[in-house]
Parts: sequence; C-alpha cells; structure tokens
Amino acid sequence: MKTMKKIILIVVVFLLLITGASSIVVTRENEYSLVRQFGRVDHVVTEAGISFKIPFLQSVDKLPRQVLLYDLPSSDIITSDKKTMICDSYILWRISDPLKFAQTLNSSVMNAEGRLDVIVYNSTKNVISSITQDNVISGRDGELSAAIIANIGNSFDQYGIEILAIETKKLDLPGDNKAAVYERMISERDNIAATYTAEGSSEAQIIRNTTDKEVTVLLSEAEKEAAILIAEGEAEYMKILSEAYNDESKQEFYSFVRSLDALKVSMQGKNKTVILSPDSPIAQIFYGGQ
Repeated sequence: MKTMKKIILIVVVFLLLITGASSIVVTRENEYSLVRQFGRVDHVVTEAGISFKIPFLQSVDKLPRQVLLYDLPSSDIITSDKKTMICDSYILWRISDPLKFAQTLNSSVMNAEGRLDVIVYNSTKNVISSITQDNVISGRDGELSAAIIANIGNSFDQYGIEILAIETKKLDLPGDNKAAVYERMISERDNIAATYTAEGSSEAQIIRNTTDKEVTVLLSEAEKEAAILIAEGEAEYMKILSEAYNDESKQEFYSFVRSLDALKVSMQGKNKTVILSPDSPIAQIFYGGQ
C-alpha cells in the first residue's frame, strides 16, 4: 500500500513538473514569442524574459527580432535609354509587427524573402528604367537606394516588415559593351572639361583686361595728381623765393648763396680751374666787398 502511494506521488510530481514546464515561455532578446491557441495567435510576447501560457492548450512559435539580411539575386534591368545593366544588391530588414507578419506570411521568413525579392526588384526596375545609363553609372549609390526605398513606400507595412536599407553591391554593364560605354563616357567628360577650360580662360582674360584698364586709369590719375602737386610746390617755391628777394635785409644773403651754388656747379667735372674777372659775382665772394 505504501509503495503504491509512493508511485502515485511520484507520478503526480512528474505530471506537475511537466505541466509547469509546458506553461513557461522563455523569450530571448533577439526573438518574439507568438503564443497560439487552436492554431491562431492568442498574443505576442515582445519583451525578453519569462511569461506563461496555458499548458497543453497553447503552443509557442518564435520569430527573429534582430536585423535580417536578404541577398537579392543578380538581375538584368533596362535603363530609360534601353541599355541593359546588371544589378546585384541586398536588403537589411526586420519584423516590426510580429502579429501582422504571422497573419500574412504564416510566420515564415522564407515567405517574407519572397515578398522582398518581388517588391524590391520591381521598385529597382521602376527607378532605373526612368534614368539613363550614363546617369546610373555616374550617380551615387546612396541616391539610388533612397529613390528605391521612396518608390517602395509603405508596401511592406501590411506584412509587418520594416526596410532599413537597400544597398547596391554591383551595378554594372554587361561585359560585351562595357568598354565601349566607358570610352564614350570618357570622351564626353573630356569634352565637358575642355568647355569648362575654355570658359575659364575667357573669363580670366576678361578679368585681366578689366584689371589692366583699372590700373591704367589709376596710374593716369596718380600722375595727374603728382604733376599738380609738383606745380603747386614749384609755385610755392617761387613765391617764397620772390618774397625773400623782395626783403632787402635778406637780398645780400641770398645773393651770396646763389653765388656759391653757381661756383659749385662750375667746379664739377675733371677741370677744377675757374678763371673769374674781378667784377664777377662769384669773385666777389673771395674779395668780400673790396
């Protein structure tokens, strides 16, 4: 009898342990827990930690919460000028609404990737088909990615998906016409550079001509001002000299100075001999009024 009771107790404890274990839901940081009841999602656990469910009646599915990467297969895309380009890109995405994701895509990442493939490819095709091949080649990847995301709009909201980035790994020409296209683009860029150089040279010549004209005008005005100042100075000098000679008290002194200046001039050169008559003003310097 005691043995039977022990067995029953052990079975009860075992069942309780199983029941308790099946009622615990452990949600990690990088996942969502979808609690289903009779196949339908009853509620979603979005916070990491331990929660509970009805044992044996409810089940749990897991969905990734981290950022996911989907590598799109390379595909041919036609530009607006009917040129073929090879596009190879990838998508960074995440599940933003696990309930919508479960309801529309049956909680399948593979189904989500199928939707990503179709929608992103169509958006890329629409964007590039409105751009010429030259602009695609010379454009920036960031601008192209932004245009593709803008073209997608909110198409993924209905699936509970958020697109974080669409990056282009390769956007290239087919091998058979790559060299010809690059040569044509180089030639066009050379022509543009030559045009800019010619325009720059013309503008530089205009600036030089304008500057030369301004310098000529400034020099002419400066020479005119200098001539006026010299004339005014000479007039002032003559005025001062005239006033000095009109003063009888200073006439003798100025006559003496002018005689010295004349003697100084006559003594220049190799011949230093000066012959003066007694009545010469210069001779009067040495005779001192004798």
